[in-house]
Amino acid sequence: MTSPMPVTPFADPAPALRLERAATALTVHGFTVEILDDVAAARTRIAELIPEGASVFTGSSETLRLSGIDEDINAGGRYQAIKPRVLAMDRVTGADDIRRLLASPDVIVGSVAALTETGSLVIASGSGSQLPGYAGGAARAIWIVGAQKVVPDLDTALRRVEDHCLPLETARTQEAHGWPSVINRLLILNAEHRPGRGTVLLLREAIGF
Repeated sequence: MTSPMPVTPFADPAPALRLERAATALTVHGFTVEILDDVAAARTRIAELIPEGASVFTGSSETLRLSGIDEDINAGGRYQAIKPRVLAMDRVTGADDIRRLLASPDVIVGSVAALTETGSLVIASGSGSQLPGYAGGAARAIWIVGAQKVVPDLDTALRRVEDHCLPLETARTQEAHGWPSVINRLLILNAEHRPGRGTVLLLREAIGF
């Protein structure tokens, strides 16, 4: 039986003023930002933002799973969902095709480990499969971010990754797969040089790790 993880300050939703500061900084850095009340609003907005028939890859994310967005995209039939297609492919003979599919979808949807009030997105990954799309390979990127992920600066963001996200993700992977999680790769997005490419849906409520 897995012991419950301790609650830390990193689990508390940031107040409205901090959300506004983060949104303003992201906007200055070229991201499109929308502050939404809750998960239901994000779920509706995702359906409006992604055109029917687009190729869409969902990065591994508790936020997407808990919100129902992962299921909407990968099982709803509205899009050319990449994840189910990749899971059905042979990992050896289809390795090159898998790599290309994951790296350059029309749209990639996911979340982040932390969002700074100075306008940086921090993403941690074990495999790195979602990072090429986030960094620029996807034509569009959309991140759904719970209010508890907003932190003052990059140093605090990296502490959140190590002290909060990693233990929670390790508990999940131990239960699901029998092994701990690792942080093999970190991606920090400080700005978006193509205006309109990156969209952050920032929620007033907490969701995910």
